[in-house]
Amino acid sequence: MSADIIDGKAISAAKRQELKREVSTFVAETGITPALAVVLVGEDPASEVYVRNKHKGCEEVGMKSVQIMLPATISETELLKIVSDLNKDDEVHGILVQLPLPSHINEKKVLELIEPDKDVDGFHPINVGRLVIGEECHQPCTPTGVMVMLETLGVNVSGKKAVVIGRSNIVGKPISMMLLKESATVTICHSRTVDLAAEVKQADIVVAAVGVPKMVTGDMLKKGAIVIDVGVNRTDEGLVGDVDFESCLPIAGAITPVPGGVGPMTIAMLLKATLKAAGFAVGNRTATIA
Repeated sequence: MSADIIDGKAISAAKRQELKREVSTFVAETGITPALAVVLVGEDPASEVYVRNKHKGCEEVGMKSVQIMLPATISETELLKIVSDLNKDDEVHGILVQLPLPSHINEKKVLELIEPDKDVDGFHPINVGRLVIGEECHQPCTPTGVMVMLETLGVNVSGKKAVVIGRSNIVGKPISMMLLKESATVTICHSRTVDLAAEVKQADIVVAAVGVPKMVTGDMLKKGAIVIDVGVNRTDEGLVGDVDFESCLPIAGAITPVPGGVGPMTIAMLLKATLKAAGFAVGNRTATIA
C-alpha cells in the first residue's frame, strides 16, 4: 500500500483563496491595504523568478506589491538607507530582502535593521527569540508552511515523536520550535549525528531539511510515518528532495513530493505574514491573524 501524496499546490491554492477573503475583510474594516516590499540586489535569475512570484501572489490576494530592484554594485550604506526608509514608511507593512546579497554587503547587518514587526521572513533575532519563548511573532515561512500542511492533513502533533534532519536557522531550528510548541517530542539530527537511521526509525514525523539528495531512504522509516521533504536539490535527473521518494512511498503514511510539496506553501505563508504585519500596524497582535 502506497503513502498518501501530500499535494502542496492544492493546499497552497486553498490557503490563498482563504487569504484573499481575509484581506478583503481587513481592507473593508480598516481602510488599509496590506503591502509587501521586496528588495532584490543584483540579477540572480532564480531570485528574479521568486520575486516575480511574490508580486503575482500579492496581486492575486489583493495586496500591494512594492518591488525595489537594485544593482549588484550598490553599497552597503545605500542599501541600509533603503531598508531604514522602508521601516519608516507607514504604507509598507512587510519587508523582505531577497538573499543572497553580494559579498561586499553584510547580510546580518541588513536583516537586523528590518523592523521586527515588518520582518515577514521571521529572521530578525527578536522574532527568533519570540518564537522560542512562544510569543506572537513573524515565523520563517517555509517551516510555517510545514505546520499548516500537517494541520490540513489532520495530524495531531501532540505526543508524536518528530525527527528534524537539519539545523539551519531558516528551517531546521524554527520547525523544531514549532513542533515543540505543539507538544511533539523533537529530536534534531545533523551531520554529526551518530546512526541517523536509528533516530529516523523512531519517528512518527520526519522533516528532512539538510540539502543532501535522497538522503532519507525507505528502510530508515517507521511504517506509516509522515514524511515532509523540504529539500530542493538540482541533479542530473532534475529536481529531487532530501528524501528518496520512490523507496519511501511504500513505507510512509503520507509524503510530500519534490517539486509540488512544501515549495508552494512558502509564498502563501509569506502573504499570510504580510497580512499579520498589517494587523500589527493597526495594533492587532492577537493570533486571529496568523
